[in-house]
Amino acid sequence: MSFIEKRYQKPGTAPGTLIDRDVETRIPPSISVIDYDAETINEFGELTASEAGQYLDSPRTTWVHCQGDADVSLLQRLGDAYKLHPLAMEDVINAGQRSKVDVYSERQLFLVLNLPVLRDEKLHIEQVSLFLGPTFVVSFHTGPADIFEPVRQRLRGPVGRFRASGADYLFYALIDLVVDQAFPLIEEYDEALEELEDLVLHDPDTKTLEYIHHVKRELLQIRKTLWPQREAINQLIRDDHPLVTDNTKVYLRDVYDHTIRVLEMLEAFREMATSLMDVYLSSVSNRMNDIMRVLTIMASIFIPLTFIAGVYGMNFNPDAGPWNMPELNARYGYPLVMLIMIVLAAGLLWWFRKKKWL
Repeated sequence: MSFIEKRYQKPGTAPGTLIDRDVETRIPPSISVIDYDAETINEFGELTASEAGQYLDSPRTTWVHCQGDADVSLLQRLGDAYKLHPLAMEDVINAGQRSKVDVYSERQLFLVLNLPVLRDEKLHIEQVSLFLGPTFVVSFHTGPADIFEPVRQRLRGPVGRFRASGADYLFYALIDLVVDQAFPLIEEYDEALEELEDLVLHDPDTKTLEYIHHVKRELLQIRKTLWPQREAINQLIRDDHPLVTDNTKVYLRDVYDHTIRVLEMLEAFREMATSLMDVYLSSVSNRMNDIMRVLTIMASIFIPLTFIAGVYGMNFNPDAGPWNMPELNARYGYPLVMLIMIVLAAGLLWWFRKKKWL
């Protein structure tokens, strides 16, 4: 099972070459633009790449967002309009990149983030690509659902720090939203682990074991996906770049703390999933021990009874000699033997209970 759609260029392809991918589940791209400052905000949807490129020279902060799978033509037009580096555009179209920060000049930063989401009860890793310029942010999200609506609502609200700040604060807000999307996802895995714990303790079966393996594997994949994001955000904080002000770095430090919390929770849940496997094996072993104990007790009770029945089932003729089972001629021989067998079985049950084997 693959969580990430692996896209890469054919070996030997020139760097920065953009090639459309033949993806059956391609999501049609949609471009929106928000152009704002402390006093005004203009919002436009369903634009073409050429129309979105007209806002490059705007004196206000401009946010261009592309939702869905961008094709080569769209990327080339946006790249030409906003002078985006071709290597970065190649990383945008070849989704499944490792989270990273690339600095192409003093006027352009490129950041790749990965967004794990549960869709149709399956884990998917979506890529979010962000370009930061002096007065603009260009974002790409490969998923079908737009996760940035809360940021738009904040921009539409009353004038505050957000509208009065520059493009780097918008850059931070988008990063913060992507990172925080991990918390509700982790809560879903927390609930799944609680359900698994109940199943393991009360009704363990092979399906439970398969579910534990599935959850553990997905948690490992999420951890592998989100681990590089911590280093990427730390690089934004650590490195000096004219596009990221010291005021914004204060907020990025808070995002860095969130990435650490996410990774710690994932590590804890991975250990919990591992311990659930141990509990499952112990539970199955205990159930097997209980079954074997019951069978052993039943066998221990019936072994002497079978011995008695076998002895008196040998059918030696008592008339042939005085030692050939004279009990066969006893008037109450059969009830006596049955009584002895009942008393013997009861005595064994009493002994097992006294030893706390039952």
